[in-house]
Amino acid sequence: MEKVELQNLCSEHFILSENLIGRFFMQDRRIISFHGIRPQVASNVFLADGVRIAGSVVIEKDCGIWFNTVIRGDVAPIKIERGTNIQDNSTVHVGHGYPCTVGKNVTVGHNVLLHGCTVGDNCLIGMGSILLNGCEIGENSIVAAGSMVTQKKKFPSESMIMGSPAKVVRKLTQEEIKRMIYSAGVGYQQRAKEYKEEQ
Repeated sequence: MEKVELQNLCSEHFILSENLIGRFFMQDRRIISFHGIRPQVASNVFLADGVRIAGSVVIEKDCGIWFNTVIRGDVAPIKIERGTNIQDNSTVHVGHGYPCTVGKNVTVGHNVLLHGCTVGDNCLIGMGSILLNGCEIGENSIVAAGSMVTQKKKFPSESMIMGSPAKVVRKLTQEEIKRMIYSAGVGYQQRAKEYKEEQ
C-alpha cells in the first residue's frame, strides 16, 4: 500500500472513531431508558455527577437532583414535582402497585430512602429517613432525621413526624412552615441554578 493511501485510510479511521466517541459522550449517561420508557426531565433541572435516573420518571422544572442520587421507576412510575430537591446519596424507588410521588417544593435530605410513597407539597424529609410503600405524608410536614415511616401509614398536613416507627409528636407552627418553604423555594432552587450554570 502506498504511503498516500495509508495516510488517507488512517485519517478516515480517526474521523470515524472521533465521531463515535463524540456521540457516546454527548449522551447523558445519568438518564437511562427501561423497557423503552425514557425519563422525562425538565430542561432546567440540575442533575449532579453520579445521579442515575431510570424508567418511568417525570421530574418537573426547578428541581435539583444532587450527587449520587438514584431515581428508579422500573415497576411503577415516579413523579417529582416542581421546585423539589433530592439531596446527595438518596434513593427513590417503587414497588409493584406502589408508585412514588413527591410534591412541590419538597426538601429530601441526604441518604433518604423514598419507596413507593407519597409526599405532599412543602415537606422536609430529614436526613437518613426511610419511607416505605403506601405511606403518605401530608403537605407542610416534617419527617425528622432518621425516622422510619412504615407501610401504608398516613399522616395529616402540618405534622412533626419522628421516631421508628414514626408518629406525630405535634403540629407545626406557621413560622416553621414558612422556613421550610423558604429553604426549598429560595435556598435550594437558587443553589441548583448556580451549580447548573457551572456545568
